[in-house]
Amino acid sequence: MTESGVAFGTSGARGLVTAMTDKVCCAYTVGFLRYLQKIGEFKTGQLVAIAGDLRPSSPRILKACAAAIDLMGGRTIFCGYVPTPALCNFAFSEGMPSLMVTGSHIPADRNGIKFNHARGEFLKSDEIAMREEDVSLPAEWFDDEGHLIHPITLPNVTNVSTAFVERYRNFFGKEALRGLKLGIYQHSAVGRDVLIDIVEALGGEAIPLGRSETFVPVDTEAVRKEDSDLAQQWAKSEHYDAILTTDGDSDRPLLADNQGVWLRGDVLGILAAQFLQAKSVATPVSSNTALEKAGFANVVRRTKIGSPYVVAAMTEALADGTEPSVGYEANGGFLLASAISRDGKHLPALPTRDSVLPMLCTLVAARDYGKDLRKLIKTLPPRFTLSDRLAEMPTIQSKTKLEVLRKSPHTEAEKLGFIQACGALQAIDETDGLRMTFASNEVLHLRPSGNAPELRLYVEAANKPRAQELLKIGMKSIESWRS
Repeated sequence: MTESGVAFGTSGARGLVTAMTDKVCCAYTVGFLRYLQKIGEFKTGQLVAIAGDLRPSSPRILKACAAAIDLMGGRTIFCGYVPTPALCNFAFSEGMPSLMVTGSHIPADRNGIKFNHARGEFLKSDEIAMREEDVSLPAEWFDDEGHLIHPITLPNVTNVSTAFVERYRNFFGKEALRGLKLGIYQHSAVGRDVLIDIVEALGGEAIPLGRSETFVPVDTEAVRKEDSDLAQQWAKSEHYDAILTTDGDSDRPLLADNQGVWLRGDVLGILAAQFLQAKSVATPVSSNTALEKAGFANVVRRTKIGSPYVVAAMTEALADGTEPSVGYEANGGFLLASAISRDGKHLPALPTRDSVLPMLCTLVAARDYGKDLRKLIKTLPPRFTLSDRLAEMPTIQSKTKLEVLRKSPHTEAEKLGFIQACGALQAIDETDGLRMTFASNEVLHLRPSGNAPELRLYVEAANKPRAQELLKIGMKSIESWRS
């Protein structure tokens, strides 16, 4: 980890493709399996499911992971190039460990490996323990540059997509989307075809849009201007009740209304949790506080950013007997800790990010409002969140600047213009980065990304124009931190 620069981020190991050599990826996977062996979840002959996204580097890394499984005496089940939740839906139901080769939403010059237990995601405590594993690899398997020269062939693909489609048809029914015309922004998302299959399986009309054979880094939390412009152009050119898409590994959703305006992921999370009648909701501190104001959940647990933290909080709620227990992130990824039973239909738990469930819940809920997502959203308390990022901002530099702000918050917030814009600083939350609440009840939240060299800014206000203004003020202020 130290030599390669490939380290654990918000969710799994991430790094530059040039740093993620076959040898490094093989070592990570051996460490993963050794850790599972130590806790009784892996032994010789154990099946391990693997899948990948559509980045150019994913096939190579998958072979390195398969080599590690072979070295450890395991048996690889290759699920192909499918969404992360489709892989997990299969692996969790079969009780086998799994890993997904993906860099999620970050550009194609980076990639990653996300590890899973047999029944759920890897937690941060698992990552810490895995780091302690002593890994040795056969020197003859790799050349001097770390390229795998040991012959490895991936097995034939095991179909996991059909069961993933059936998961939603069985719960929502084959008429759930009848009469809806839905645009599917495909770009290079690994779930671009299965998303069409799901919409059609539920009776909707799916129109593919914007398919790309080169990787497009769609970020559901900090939406690119190109993606906003595309959605609005499509909405003007033809009527769609909504436009659906996902990030690269299709575990985070992005849903646009009939005017091509993308909804925030944390708004989707609230709507989905409400639709599923959740009693306990876990979500990161960066998510919209309309959740608490909506008042439908008995328990709300706020966490650090990253699905492992949300999973841990959901599991605690489940252990306390509070269910249905769900979780979601500001990026829209929705996690189901407990099964849902509704109108005689059953939806099994899936405690990993799922992009499909929140979009389906929202589309079905909008039927009561004339299929108009805008009308549905207006039923929520008026709180608006936005986010952006300083790209190519070294993590160490972000942490240094935040430490200065943490030590002298009032003075530094005034220097940055935050107090002039929002009033006196009233509270600071250090759950993840620095989340500052001001006298205006507005929020500015700064944190280094766990996946890439980026400094993220989240804002919250009582209306969208004010949130946009705050985001502009905040981004202009922290731009000075580059120097």
